[in-house]
Amino acid sequence: MSLATTCIGAYPKPGYVAIGNFSETDHQDDGVTRAFTYTQDDADQVPEALLQRATREALEDQIACGIDVPTDGEQRRENYIHYHCRHLRGIDFDHLTTRVHRNGAAVADLPTISERIEPRGEHFLDRDFRLAQSFSSRPVKLTVPGPLSIMDTTANTYYRDERRLAFDLAAALNYEIRALAAAGCRYIQVDEPLFVRQVDAALDYGVEALELCFDGIDADVTRVMHMCCGYPGHLDDNDYLKADPGCYFRLADAIDRSSVQQVSIEDAHCLNDLNLLERFTDTTVLLGVIAIASSRIESVEAIAARLAAALEHIDRERLVAAPDCGLTMLDRELAMAKLSNMCAAAAAV
Repeated sequence: MSLATTCIGAYPKPGYVAIGNFSETDHQDDGVTRAFTYTQDDADQVPEALLQRATREALEDQIACGIDVPTDGEQRRENYIHYHCRHLRGIDFDHLTTRVHRNGAAVADLPTISERIEPRGEHFLDRDFRLAQSFSSRPVKLTVPGPLSIMDTTANTYYRDERRLAFDLAAALNYEIRALAAAGCRYIQVDEPLFVRQVDAALDYGVEALELCFDGIDADVTRVMHMCCGYPGHLDDNDYLKADPGCYFRLADAIDRSSVQQVSIEDAHCLNDLNLLERFTDTTVLLGVIAIASSRIESVEAIAARLAAALEHIDRERLVAAPDCGLTMLDRELAMAKLSNMCAAAAAV
């Protein structure tokens, strides 16, 4: 039986979709990245027909590579966090606040939380899912940013209690996640890379907020969470200050005790101590086996060897091959080459 395969979220955007992925960056000699938030204005100017075409092509590419559970590729999102934030009351995109974040690795002009966080009332991810699923013969996974990650990529000037902010964000996210589940989405992923950077906050209230995100979701919906170690500033940037993957050990027990059924972790870039997998006694692990910020194409043999090593520490039915994170930094040719090798390795193990 081949190991299952999935993608994490973003897929390279075609040239005809002029939407940024996360930020424009200006790399300084001091090693700090100056990042400036994209506006959604450009996305609003892209014809709907082109956004639909891009979504269809992203799904077709993933399926052609052999991915069992593809994503919509986040083709209509300027980035995976702020796209969702634009659908929440209380976050001001007209007045940006400069903030040092990512443990000092970046300075960014960020949207400002200036009022209480609430849903705006109209759902949007159910539309995204229905469209994507219409292009796919395989179940499509949709992604949602988690509360801690939203808090890290916004500037809070309203809430005095971060726990309260996290729970208000979780309640607003749950409003959208319930609609997504009702639309038929059976794989819903909450992205929380900040768990690895802010372990104490994750253990204090982050896991509880994550549970609230999934509150009320039927048992036939697979609850997925992703915690990577962060995007670098550019492809083949070997000096970027990523989060410490050793923090996975501190988080594993709490995630395994939660209602999360699948957890996505990086491994290609950091080569974890695979004893980590034994800490997940019930949770399925989406193991990142291809690097998302490297132009080097991992061989089928190398990926298969890593998956085989992982199987010495976790049951076969609870291991899924995946990229470390989203593929937004790669071009289409490179992304497909990496995914094809990953899927061939998963079939060979």
